[in-house]
Amino acid sequence: MADSKRADVVIAGGGSAGLTAALAIKRGAPDLDVMLIDAAGAKPAGADQRASAIAAAAKRMLDTLNVWERVADEAQPINAMEITDSATGDAVRPIFLTFQEPLSDGEPFAHMVPNGVLTEALKDASTAAGIEIGAPETVRDFSVEGSSVKLSLGSGGSVDARLLVAADGVRSGLRGKAGIATVSWRYKQMAIVVTVAHERPHHGVAREHFLPSGPFAILPLKGNRSSLVWTEREADAKKLLAEDEFVFQIELERRFGHHLGELSLDGPRQGYPLGLTLARDFVRPHFALLGDAAHGIHPVAGQGLNLGFRDAAALAEIVVDANRLGLDIGHIETLKRYEQWRRFDSWQMGVTTDVLNRLFSKENKMLRTARSVGLGIVDRLPFLKQNFIKEAAGLGGELPRLMRGEAL
Repeated sequence: MADSKRADVVIAGGGSAGLTAALAIKRGAPDLDVMLIDAAGAKPAGADQRASAIAAAAKRMLDTLNVWERVADEAQPINAMEITDSATGDAVRPIFLTFQEPLSDGEPFAHMVPNGVLTEALKDASTAAGIEIGAPETVRDFSVEGSSVKLSLGSGGSVDARLLVAADGVRSGLRGKAGIATVSWRYKQMAIVVTVAHERPHHGVAREHFLPSGPFAILPLKGNRSSLVWTEREADAKKLLAEDEFVFQIELERRFGHHLGELSLDGPRQGYPLGLTLARDFVRPHFALLGDAAHGIHPVAGQGLNLGFRDAAALAEIVVDANRLGLDIGHIETLKRYEQWRRFDSWQMGVTTDVLNRLFSKENKMLRTARSVGLGIVDRLPFLKQNFIKEAAGLGGELPRLMRGEAL
């Protein structure tokens, strides 16, 4: 007979957002049985070369969940952000906008953390909290039956749960099975991600060059190293990824510049197609979307993961509070609170990144002049800059308790 299990909450997806939601729910409501089902399982070290900007609000949440101490040694504070807008071949790239003011308590508005380090820390903390993380497994299908949801697993087993959370990525299969439609399109761009070592220290300064093909972000890592998120037209990106190291590095140096001295590649190159995907609904009875399954956005503002962290903090708060009141944690009225909290913020960020990418990925000289003037105005108005810093730190809007550094 196929294996059958029971759980209160099942998180389908083992990325950072899914792991954080599982951990936050378990910490806030230890009486709930939380299970995490991950199709990928353990990945080899170095499989994911990406690093993410962890906003100050997300850092406070990870600190409250006792995860930050596990990644602190690899976390690089972002002390300043410089933005330029120029053509690829310009010899001089004037800086039109600079963010270098810390938050009121002296805290940096963000830290860079390698994705692999963060994921492992969340897995270790989740296992220590008593969350079941089994062998690689998939949720093949599910159906709502009364006050529970029955999951059919790829291995032939099944799970009865009160709430299924789909955190299975931007191409979420569970989202489709729930009948949730999306608004989506491709940008015909690809993000090339690679880590480079450089001769001189970066001093914690992040740089974003808006180039005609898309943004070129230089994000500081520990030591004399930086993570690059290089947006290129899709056809050109595929050619660059196929080139030998010598040609690739020449093209990289044209965009990177020489302000940090001699460069060398410090890991393999990886490419990720870019698009926008926004779910029209975030919930169904006993079912909720989380992270990229709810919203896949352009990396121009570096907020994709932080949106997922907000989802995790909001969903955990609602589930934990409902459980304490003796309410059904999977009831549609309970989950609608989560949807109302998170859908507008996600759509707003999706539209913002879409507009930024379209506005700055143009070669028109008149448009570039207008952009430069606009950036210069923002740079000279302290109240506007403070608002931008607040948003980059994830401190805008109605914050979940975990993102204020408060335990559930």
